[in-house]
Amino acid sequence: MEAAVTRYRALAFTVGVMLLLLVFVAMPIRYIGGNATPSGIISPIHGILYIVYLVMAYDLWRRFSWPLPRMALMVTAGLIPFLAFYIEHKIVGAARAELAAGNEAASAPVQA
Repeated sequence: MEAAVTRYRALAFTVGVMLLLLVFVAMPIRYIGGNATPSGIISPIHGILYIVYLVMAYDLWRRFSWPLPRMALMVTAGLIPFLAFYIEHKIVGAARAELAAGNEAASAPVQA
């Protein structure tokens, strides 16, 4: 399950960076500078990466059997600038805490 956490983390960071590039670089160049080329390149890349991010978020959500509101929060993270980094930090922390708790329970001696 650690691999699923790592995949989610990598995609969350990548989608977050691409969204920041889109909103704070490509869009101003498009609407202030009159050049649509950067947004024409970055927008589809962000869109494709966001779809892959959704798959990774679903995979992580399903593996941990989290409640639906947590999935909604993970989905929203790729749509609002800077939110992806905060949500990624919270989700990865929760996942690793659950993994650590599961490992401790598995290694605890069985009492008769």
